Amino acid sequence: MTKKTRNNINTFLRYFILIAVGIVMVYPLIWMVGASFKTNSEIFSSVGFIPMAPTFDGYKRGFQGYEGMTLLHFMGNTYKFVIPKVIVTVISAVITAYGFARFEFLGKKFSFAVLLSTLFLPQVVLNVPQYILFNQIGWLDSYLPIVMPSLLAGDTYFVYMLIQFLRGIPRELEEAAKIDGCNVMQTLWYVIVPMLKPSIVSCALFQFMWASNDFMGPLIYVNTVAKYPVSIFLRMSMDSDVGFEWNRVLAMSLIAIIPSLVVFFAAQNSFVDGIAAGGVKG
Repeated sequence: MTKKTRNNINTFLRYFILIAVGIVMVYPLIWMVGASFKTNSEIFSSVGFIPMAPTFDGYKRGFQGYEGMTLLHFMGNTYKFVIPKVIVTVISAVITAYGFARFEFLGKKFSFAVLLSTLFLPQVVLNVPQYILFNQIGWLDSYLPIVMPSLLAGDTYFVYMLIQFLRGIPRELEEAAKIDGCNVMQTLWYVIVPMLKPSIVSCALFQFMWASNDFMGPLIYVNTVAKYPVSIFLRMSMDSDVGFEWNRVLAMSLIAIIPSLVVFFAAQNSFVDGIAAGGVKG
């Protein structure tokens, strides 16, 4: 067997395995699309994704909503806190990471150790003290308890991630900016942020998806049904007394994830660049 033949066989096997794994991972989403057009009985009688008797009842009932509030209303509630949370996360994480990566200050090592230790702290441990704190402040039944911790760099994973990216940026660039008359904030804005663009996009994309799928946060802090995000609305649609209308639930779930899919594919190139850079820097 020649070397060229072995290379062709290896290439074929690699692509075959990748395609097979891709189909296995994507099939649940494809099945959900098909199942949203099926009836309840057909959903449980067939594993295929092509509906035998397509129906739009799931989408029609899904848009009926709850007490006059449609699915779009609850999706709008979701992005009332998701978008601000993404923005303040990026700003606070970049500033905090820049401070840890480039400056020396009293207690830096201890503060960085505390920062890393919070990565191993389960959120369930913080729920009770945070609830008591936000209750005393008067922030319950609003989105402030969900957004404000991110404003104070509470999402330490992103801070740590950006610190690793910053370690791969030459300090000579900042020294050149300082010679040109830039202060600290100008150096951060005009030199560091453009270099960090792929990693910033990665942080924003991760936060967008995680915040969009957040269920426990709104469930704990938001009490008014009119303020519920779509994640809680989907759970409300599952009535255990009369049985689930699965085509309705699947149709609403599919519509709810469309914005996340659009954002992901729009930022796909920068996201891949950021992940690839993270594998060789630090």
